[in-house]
Amino acid sequence: MDTATALTHLATALAIGLLLGVEREHATADDPVRPAGSRTFPLIALAGAVSAAISPIAVGVALAAVAALVVTWYLRTSEPGATTEVAAIVTFLLGALAWERPELAVPAGVVAAALLAAKRPLHRFARKVVSDQDVRDAMALFVVAFVVLPLLPDRPLGPYGVLNPTRVWWLVIAVTVIGWAGYVAARAFGQRWGLLVTGFAGGFVSGSATTAVMARKHRVVGDAALPGTVAVNLATLVQIVAVTAVASPPVALRLLPAIGAGAVALLVEVAWLVWRSERADTDEAAVNRPMSVKAALSLAAVLVLFLVVTRAAAEWLGGGGVVAAGALGGLADAHAAAIAAASLAPQFISVQTAVLACGAGLATNTLVKLVLAGVAGGPRFAVKLGAWLTPAVAAVTLGMAWC
Repeated sequence: MDTATALTHLATALAIGLLLGVEREHATADDPVRPAGSRTFPLIALAGAVSAAISPIAVGVALAAVAALVVTWYLRTSEPGATTEVAAIVTFLLGALAWERPELAVPAGVVAAALLAAKRPLHRFARKVVSDQDVRDAMALFVVAFVVLPLLPDRPLGPYGVLNPTRVWWLVIAVTVIGWAGYVAARAFGQRWGLLVTGFAGGFVSGSATTAVMARKHRVVGDAALPGTVAVNLATLVQIVAVTAVASPPVALRLLPAIGAGAVALLVEVAWLVWRSERADTDEAAVNRPMSVKAALSLAAVLVLFLVVTRAAAEWLGGGGVVAAGALGGLADAHAAAIAAASLAPQFISVQTAVLACGAGLATNTLVKLVLAGVAGGPRFAVKLGAWLTPAVAAVTLGMAWC
């Protein structure tokens, strides 16, 4: 390594140490026994870089020395926890990494500094926003993503060779993560925007079920539930693009103009409805749980069924059969129907046919939502919701015709 490069790497280690040190000194300003700050942390990072430049053995010896120093700090400090002490060890390791791979050390250092600076928001999120049930659901998601997925075969199986277990499970994970993120966002926003966030976040979990929930709310709070009900369909459009991007990027790219036009129309309507409506509180019970293992398995079964049916329709009836299958699937779930069609493009059907099938699924799913709105909220509410959804439906239809 030439001198200029070596000096650059050392400067990178110092910069990372200074970033973390300034944050720690600011965070522990009220601690009379502050163990380290804006001078100590850069020195620790520099020690990591210098030891890495000498040899791996030197890194091990220096790390042991830093660890001993950290233990001494921990025994002397009066603050509960060991954040600063752990940050010191991380700083040493980032300094060593900066000598070998500065392009990795810099983003890792920024993430570490952000985590340290986000103490209060993270504590509030962990203690007040996320419940015990949410933690259990998240653990189930981790099992689905990191335990089950690696065990699945990554090859075509089943009828027509369209069932790739790994690919199907990735789609399940994608839908589940989106739903869980929307649910946590609803919890984090609080009650001020409860109805709106409930509708948008619930739309990622189940658009039909959330429409029924919001329609029942309408009987109690009146038109204050309308922005959230319209936002359900915005979530549906966003998720259509997200899940088809996993299943088939070309289909998602072709859908983007039409979905974007519909989403813009819905955004404008939601903004107008929120602006003109009075603030309304809602309870968190309206937000369904984001996921469960049973729900994930059920979704996998639905996806597999739609994949087989859609592929069979393509085999027997051509492109028209795929579109008909998409319309039928939309009666149950627009996202599953879209995934089934997109998964077959462009290998078995054309991208345009898959786009039309996604559109057919969206259309029938919108009709289902209107029926549920009429049953749960009354015919007048269903008519009112239909009037607000008409511009978005027209925008999506024109967008699909154009692409």
